[in-house]
Amino acid sequence: MKTFLLISMLTLSLLSKTNAQPCINNRAPLKIKPNMELPLGSIKPLGWLKQMLISQKNGATGQLDKLYPLVMGPRNGWLGGDGDQWERGPYWIDGLLPLAYILDDDALKAKVQPWIEWAINSQRADGYFGPSKDYSPEKGIQRNNSQDWWPKIVMLKILQQYYSATADDRIIKLMDRYFKYQLKTLPEKPLGHWSFWAEYRSADNLQAVYWLYNITGEQYLLTLGELIHKQGYDFTDMFLNRDDLSRINTIHGVNLAQGIKEPIIYYQKHPDKKYIDAVKKGLADIKKFNGQPQGMYGADEALHGKNPTQGSELCSAVELMFSLEKMLEITGDLQFADHLERIAFNALPTQISDDFMVRQYFQQPNQVKISRNLHNFDINHGETDLVFGFLAGYPCCTSNMHQGWPKFTQNLWYATQDMGIAALVYSPSEVKTKVADGIEIRIIEETNYPFDEKIRFTIHVDNESKIGKFPFHLKIPSWTKSASIFINGQSWNDLLESNSIVVINRTWKSGDVVELTMPMHVETSIWYENAMAVEHGPLVYALKIEELWTKKEVTDDRFRYGDDFYEVNAGSPWNFGIIDFDKEKTQEAFSVIRKKSTPEYPWNLKEAPVEIRVKGKQIPSWTLYNNMAGPQPYSRMIYGMKSYNEQTETELILIPYGCTTLRISEFPVITLYPPLAR
Repeated sequence: MKTFLLISMLTLSLLSKTNAQPCINNRAPLKIKPNMELPLGSIKPLGWLKQMLISQKNGATGQLDKLYPLVMGPRNGWLGGDGDQWERGPYWIDGLLPLAYILDDDALKAKVQPWIEWAINSQRADGYFGPSKDYSPEKGIQRNNSQDWWPKIVMLKILQQYYSATADDRIIKLMDRYFKYQLKTLPEKPLGHWSFWAEYRSADNLQAVYWLYNITGEQYLLTLGELIHKQGYDFTDMFLNRDDLSRINTIHGVNLAQGIKEPIIYYQKHPDKKYIDAVKKGLADIKKFNGQPQGMYGADEALHGKNPTQGSELCSAVELMFSLEKMLEITGDLQFADHLERIAFNALPTQISDDFMVRQYFQQPNQVKISRNLHNFDINHGETDLVFGFLAGYPCCTSNMHQGWPKFTQNLWYATQDMGIAALVYSPSEVKTKVADGIEIRIIEETNYPFDEKIRFTIHVDNESKIGKFPFHLKIPSWTKSASIFINGQSWNDLLESNSIVVINRTWKSGDVVELTMPMHVETSIWYENAMAVEHGPLVYALKIEELWTKKEVTDDRFRYGDDFYEVNAGSPWNFGIIDFDKEKTQEAFSVIRKKSTPEYPWNLKEAPVEIRVKGKQIPSWTLYNNMAGPQPYSRMIYGMKSYNEQTETELILIPYGCTTLRISEFPVITLYPPLAR
């Protein structure tokens, strides 16, 4: 096993395998990070999360080369072929590779390896690597712009992950030569030379440059970093000084999801608080002007406001998750951890089928009918943007959706600057690593979170004495009150504040158990037209609507939209509002009902582990418009509306947003007409 000294760059020799890359903190002059990503493969999913990754393995992620041979087959330019030369192949491998190493699956690794080998062997003497020849147009594939910077940025992320898992030194040599090529070539052919995508997504290029600098210490990489920052889109100025986020159609939603981290990536070299402030203001303005309860925003494809029938793209969800993961690692700011969980536990499960074979291009917070019809979106791909299909909408999401759950798993745990271990994002999992004094540890996290508020950590110290001292960091989320920690059944009495990191620094022995309880309470928030969203811990809740699925054939353009797709119609009424209540009595207005156990796969209508019940009434005037929920009824109308009094009060059943396909998650609030008002 390699040994790394603790020098100014705070390199930690925290190896889970002898062939894995160590956890490496920033090298001066980059600002020290509070957290460091563990070697790929150190963290294993358990429980429902493991089932999600197995579904990917058995679904599209594990067999995209067979399901989508036109793009992912041997003709792909990233395998040396004359087919697709651009982003889709690298997109797939960016999710397949971490899945393969997290599951330690030899068959999946074998699918990844040819892409790695071809990328390495493609490098020219001048440092360029990747496809370099453009071909004439061919239906269904992208054969031009082979030298565009953007697809190689995706491949850089892949190579970083491969090195993290294998410590293959060829990766360092390739990236060193390529970055020297970039430094020489970018002044003549800047990031926007072939297309604008690399300008908006320059953060992924910049983070790879800093990553290599931390390994090699080559000063030219800092110069290259400045050049990439200068040529990239100026998100800092956008967030701090312009009103772009308050207007529609100002930026592509996926570019925003990827670019939002650029100020914080750059902050590592220039630790000016304005870069943190820029991102914080950007996130606040996104929520204010375009926000949706599940953690996403209306952008179908460009920014399109916060009406709950506007769409949010699947690529935006997985890319925003990755941005939040990187920003959490760099800053330790728990806002990013909570936001990451909000997307992972709400937006991500609902947009991909249980078998991980089909997906939606766009999802809607108020989604009551899924059909092949024209909707009020910024773009229209043959009216397929809302249906579930293999290629529905645009095929970028077919290729890019695979990174969401594997990278989420990879970022559940971090090594810490104080030579400890941190659990900053929660899900059932197991981590193996080294901590202070080279002590090997294993921690098992048993939980039904996010459906349950209890987490049990069992610590194993793998040295001869079975004893070791190290700090254990735990997140206390912003939404909980009166969290508690018990160690081996005894209360740990330190004050546990919401939105904080608790550090338990003690001598541990094998078998020690830490039990964290984070009480969940029903909270409500206000959205479009004063609508109400219902939240319980990290989960958003939505109206339970019966689903009628119908499979239909594509008859007009199978190259573009695939062979078939699914429409989903409502089998029960959806047009309900929640009766207004005294905010001081929120907990009395809602009742929370938990199932005795969490199913192996909880993310669907049948298996939803938790229900919330609340009083409501149907709103007959709220009907379909343009094959989706009609204009949102205004909530908390002064004096109320007399016609509401005539409707029968009913008990509404809400389930986690991520368990729904059809839903209302932004509820009209019904104010009853006096004198019946409550």
